[in-house]
Amino acid sequence: MKSNITLIGMPGSGKSTIGVLLAKRLGYSFVDVDIVIQEKTGKLLKELIARKGIAGFLQVEEQVNAGLDVRHSVIAPGGSVVYGNRAMTHLKAISQVVYLKLSYEELKRRLGDLTDRGVILKPGMTLRDLYEERCPLYEQYADITVSEGAGGPGAVVDELRDIVERTREKEGLSGDY
Repeated sequence: MKSNITLIGMPGSGKSTIGVLLAKRLGYSFVDVDIVIQEKTGKLLKELIARKGIAGFLQVEEQVNAGLDVRHSVIAPGGSVVYGNRAMTHLKAISQVVYLKLSYEELKRRLGDLTDRGVILKPGMTLRDLYEERCPLYEQYADITVSEGAGGPGAVVDELRDIVERTREKEGLSGDY
């Protein structure tokens, strides 16, 4: 079994919230790739996007994700990671990829200032356009898809923990590996 779990999904889908809770529950480390990018570049995401443009930011994001070398970690990359084939190939090689699926209506309700969040929108693109562009990519790369229903983050964490434990048992692994 791959020793990491990568959470993918739209901004606001709960990657960081669920990631931290899941990491605590499993005794894993939590890796917020947006923070890794900020540490490596010394810039906020919105500054990187303003300075390098969308294409330049995506190159930095892909390079950082493709170079992650972690074990027993829950990884939360930015929502645009799915644009980088090299990054996604690496993440699939080192982890189970979990798509945190969210309806468009719920996404719209959760998101505040997209620019402040470092969300990449091409000129003229709406949030709906972004949602429709990315969802097929998330589905393409996902090993597991989990929808956040009425139970909220706690229910998603419980479901993911159960999946991880069932996979460990099926492969004859103990709690440590």
